[in-house]
Amino acid sequence: MICLYSAGGMKDADISVAWVDETGSVFIQDRYGIANERPMFDNTTIDWFALQGHEANGWTAIQFKRLLDTCDLMDVPIKPGTNNLIFAYGMTDPSPSGPNGEISYHGNRRGSRTIPLRSYPDPPSEETYAGLDYFEFHLNNYVVPPADTTYHCKIYKAPSNYSMKRHAIGQKTIVDSANLDLVHHILMYECDPTAQFDDNNLPDDLCDSIYQQIEPCAFNIATGWAVGGDYMLAYPEEAGYPVGGNFPIKYYMVQIHYSNPNQLSNRKDSSGIRFYIGKELRQYDLGYLSLGTDASALALAIPPKVERFIIDSYCSANATVNFPEEGITVVSAFPHTHLQGRTVWTKLIRNKTAVQYLFNAEAYDFNYQYFNRLPQPIKLFPVR
Repeated sequence: MICLYSAGGMKDADISVAWVDETGSVFIQDRYGIANERPMFDNTTIDWFALQGHEANGWTAIQFKRLLDTCDLMDVPIKPGTNNLIFAYGMTDPSPSGPNGEISYHGNRRGSRTIPLRSYPDPPSEETYAGLDYFEFHLNNYVVPPADTTYHCKIYKAPSNYSMKRHAIGQKTIVDSANLDLVHHILMYECDPTAQFDDNNLPDDLCDSIYQQIEPCAFNIATGWAVGGDYMLAYPEEAGYPVGGNFPIKYYMVQIHYSNPNQLSNRKDSSGIRFYIGKELRQYDLGYLSLGTDASALALAIPPKVERFIIDSYCSANATVNFPEEGITVVSAFPHTHLQGRTVWTKLIRNKTAVQYLFNAEAYDFNYQYFNRLPQPIKLFPVR
């Protein structure tokens, strides 16, 4: 059983019940959740359709389809961004000839997940980049402090072995398998082109301890990863991240957030990010544009005892002064809030009118953060 829901729980959920019988035939039912009880049949329109299915070695796999928006009051639209799913399974096949399909209760064989269903590109395999040159920035057996939260920052010098401009075409987030419970996110920042460091003694410490040294590197995000995201990421086929040649960025800062609520000690970590270099330059350079509100007491403060608090942050026209006349093309979005975030959206305003969502996650999950590939690229133009 798979449920799409908007409010939470089975009530008003759009439910599909599917199974493969002993002859190999595939069945699927369109149902509706009226409460925490056996779901009723959808008596409006049938919108879930089985394509194929099979069972082997105790596993059942079923492929099905459904319209993104069925305009059925008993269905839940599949929207851009994250979607709330409930899943459950029983130990016996239903009897389709019974008055209610004879669904057996699933017991505690159930769960839920917030996942993308429309804006999620399949991650590439590591073999995709076999034979390509690469460089990486990573820690070396860093001892994670026995503290609830740690932000560690380290400055890295850009690779100097590319005399001509090259393009990185994909990345791999490297997280030690033994530390999956500790590493919450990794962000890489571009340092200001005028920043100068001692290459023999690059800053490497708790972010708060070296904040004055790393200040030139704390604003422009180059890339990142957060818990729940894919470890492998392919860049758009027409664009790559520039490296070497006359690219002005000579230093980067990698910030790693460790979440250690049990305050475990003697944990060593060597996490980081690897970049794969393509053999040919691509048509466009890839970059990141950060929008939103700083997570500080001066920029964002939620009053106590409120059930709902909306934060509106506006990006002024001044932010577009460095855009080229032909504009920039947005191909993906990476929304991020901290623990209290429940919904994240970005609207595009033209001529003082909101014309479309750049991104909309009605259900945001702090522990499931990922790059959302937009269904169609969106152009942003400078405001003169």
